[in-house]
Amino acid sequence: MIKLAIIGAGGRMGAQLFRCAAEFPRLVISGAVDRSGSTAVGQDLGKLAGLDATGVIVLDSLDRALAGADVAVDFSDASSTAANIRGCASRGVPLLVGTTGLGPEVSAAAAAAVSQIPLIIAANTSLGVTLLTELVRRVARVLPAEFDIEIVEAHHRDKKDAPSGTALALGKAAAEGRAQDLAAVAKIGRAGVAPRAAGEIGFAVVRGGDIIGDHTVLFAGTAERITLSHQATDRAIFARGALRAALWLAGRPPGRFSMSDVIDINQ
Repeated sequence: MIKLAIIGAGGRMGAQLFRCAAEFPRLVISGAVDRSGSTAVGQDLGKLAGLDATGVIVLDSLDRALAGADVAVDFSDASSTAANIRGCASRGVPLLVGTTGLGPEVSAAAAAAVSQIPLIIAANTSLGVTLLTELVRRVARVLPAEFDIEIVEAHHRDKKDAPSGTALALGKAAAEGRAQDLAAVAKIGRAGVAPRAAGEIGFAVVRGGDIIGDHTVLFAGTAERITLSHQATDRAIFARGALRAALWLAGRPPGRFSMSDVIDINQ
């Protein structure tokens, strides 16, 4: 059995991870943690997920929650991600980070951690989005530069970051396909009458209702368009992808990995 600790257990994804874990017979939830002061702390994880009590109590100590864990999944808050990476590294616990909106301090923590643990930082843990990202990279590589690239993403009204981490990952893949630096060609939002610059990658953001996550990448040429898209209709897809990745990570050697490694995208 693989023992899993859930970081950010009091959030929507924490409950979803618990509910979906039953689909993976090799996984057992061994620990759960949420931020100090959270109403989830002290509660049974099963009850929080709307199921029967399990005896797994949500703690406010990462170190205690990791005790005995073979792997951890973090869907907490971006402000605590760097500390969570350092905490898992110090205990030798492999980690998948699914939190988005990450700051530069996470890169430094990750760079130090990968000599101690296997680590995945994923903007999106959906297997479908993982495949979409690789398709975007390959299409961008093949099509001539005359095809303009635009990315449109839609999420629920409460999402904090914009563009989404997934949209940025798709943009990065498109830029890599064209040997570009995304920071140099990204155009977020459009206003006024300035014409579209050659080679730029545009981003449009929609926020409203309870949209779980829609992403579309448009390659617009003269008299033809190619559209690649993914729509999430159930948050469980992210939990299932994260749990699959956690199983894959457990027992791996230290290093930086990706969701593409999990599904062996180049097979």
